[in-house]
Amino acid sequence: MIHHSRHKKQITINKVLQLQKLRDSFGSATLSEWSKKHIFVSASVTFISYMKMRYKIHTVKAFNLQEMLLVLALIGILLLIALPNFLPLIAQTKAQEAKIQLKTISNMQTQYRYLNSKYSSDFNEINYEAPVTVKNGGTANYSYEIIEASMSGFKARASAVVDFDGDGVFNVWEIDEKGSPKQLIKD
Repeated sequence: MIHHSRHKKQITINKVLQLQKLRDSFGSATLSEWSKKHIFVSASVTFISYMKMRYKIHTVKAFNLQEMLLVLALIGILLLIALPNFLPLIAQTKAQEAKIQLKTISNMQTQYRYLNSKYSSDFNEINYEAPVTVKNGGTANYSYEIIEASMSGFKARASAVVDFDGDGVFNVWEIDEKGSPKQLIKD
């Protein structure tokens, strides 16, 4: 074995015999060349070990690409399983828009009736501006219309312009002078 001290480097007899065997097996290099190479390699290894201890070189733990793709695939599968359960909730949430707008139309119709003793068949007469639908670059999921209006009653309809669950059926709501929205066609 090699013993390192500050001022001396000694090679033991066992090491000399090992180097001679190594020299015999690899060719015609002299013993001094092999011992120089061995001392250099040993010193290099010792220096690297010393530097690791002194500067405490740490590796950063991270996920590799395969692990990340596996996690993303599992999340995708879970979403595919859960999404059908959330579609009715999405349709119910979007139906709130129709209920709110129809209730607004009903309130405006009631005000118009108090002033004019009749219901109106025109949104402009009741000062209602229908929101712009998503098909026309707006945010509304329903189109609104007054179906009938008379001295004693009215009917307004909200028809979905978007199929919320992709089944081809569009949601339809109506309201009359009683002021309670009713769902005619469920999406």
